[in-house]
Amino acid sequence: MLKKTIAFLFVLSHGFTFAQSPVQKLTQSFNNLLEDRQTKYAITSICVLDAKTGKQLYAKNENTGVATASTLKTITAATAFSILGKDFQYQTTMGYTGNISADGTLKGDIIIIGGGDPTLGSPRYAQSKEGVVLSQWVSAIKAAGIKKIDGRVIGDDSLWGTQSAPDGWLWQDLGNYYGAGSSALSWRENQFDIKLRTGNPVSVLRTVPDMPYLTIINELKPGTAGSGDHAYAYLPPLSNTAYLRGTWATDIQKQGIAAAIPDPAYEAAFRLQDTLTKAGIKVSEVPVTTRQLSAAKLPVPELQQKLSTITSPALPEIVYWLNKKSINLYAEHLLRTIAWKSGTAPTTGNGAAAEIKFWAAKGFDKNALNIIDGSGLSPATRVTTSAMANILFQVQQENWFADFYKSLPEYNGMKLKSGTINDVSAFAGYYTAENGSKYVIVININNYSGTGINSKLFKVLDALK
Repeated sequence: MLKKTIAFLFVLSHGFTFAQSPVQKLTQSFNNLLEDRQTKYAITSICVLDAKTGKQLYAKNENTGVATASTLKTITAATAFSILGKDFQYQTTMGYTGNISADGTLKGDIIIIGGGDPTLGSPRYAQSKEGVVLSQWVSAIKAAGIKKIDGRVIGDDSLWGTQSAPDGWLWQDLGNYYGAGSSALSWRENQFDIKLRTGNPVSVLRTVPDMPYLTIINELKPGTAGSGDHAYAYLPPLSNTAYLRGTWATDIQKQGIAAAIPDPAYEAAFRLQDTLTKAGIKVSEVPVTTRQLSAAKLPVPELQQKLSTITSPALPEIVYWLNKKSINLYAEHLLRTIAWKSGTAPTTGNGAAAEIKFWAAKGFDKNALNIIDGSGLSPATRVTTSAMANILFQVQQENWFADFYKSLPEYNGMKLKSGTINDVSAFAGYYTAENGSKYVIVININNYSGTGINSKLFKVLDALK
């Protein structure tokens, strides 16, 4: 009898240990990470919740604000779904001022009025592709009987003002594709390609598309074999001069870098005018933007006749690519749209304030959400892993959660949004174990040393498997 009792207690103890082992293993694996030489001077934070109950299973430094990098996009997306609604779409209007004469000459201007759509001209959606949009505009102009334009093509970006880049973004980031600023009239995700040829010196071959209004000054140096791409475009918003600086490896296989369009509204107007010219519709004056007209203290004409309205994909499709490809531009547009739809001026600061106010009303401490931008590109954005994890827990109850979940990439066998900026690496999302246990996960490390930290973060999370 005594032997049976001991055996029963052993089985019971063993079962209890097994049930607790994921958290125990998580504790050990995280402690191992803290002892790693790469984390010696780092702030390392983790928060893991039971996704069914919201109970905190394991946390360390969870109430310390840390730079989020792109994991912030989970909060931006969740707030956008909540405030804008899953059916939200942007609209871009094209039309003209003046009159059309009997011979088909428009005595006036063609105007493209931006409505904040970050997908206009994007290659990711069939209805938004650059060629499709330009064809629609040209067809509408022809259908109106316009054969010649005695005036201008104007890009109207006035809805969101003149500041495109959020406060807190780094100078090194601004001219590159991931640092493209937002504009009420954005175009082709506000990026273009600069084709390079390896050698000594490194050569600039061309831009794609051709941008004759842009001057590129090449200061690139050849990098040692194996050193990769350390080339950056220093191209301030609204400028027409780009400096290429850094190194380009002598054995690199890449064909170039992607840079940020400095004035998206101008590029949209330029591209439409170029397309019109190729279609045989001449325009007498050079393209211009409402910002340029205002700066020159020239009158800004008002649209008199609409010819075309282009509607963006719905919000779930925008959020899908926002998170799958971590498109900073989409996040910044959504944040400014949140401000706009909340009844304030559509600035980044107002969007961040509206976002914080929204979650504070749901019981979150606003001091745990020090949000500066929408994408997390700013190192000044600081959010606690506890706040982010609890937001991810709450959104599971929303009717748009399936679209939100679908947008998250897969890393390490888990549905996680990644985030990377200088010496910051983070992951945030969900995991369902084979035994059916479900977890909300946020792990973040700031100021780590060396490279290859992600494999060590995944080793921590493997404790849940």
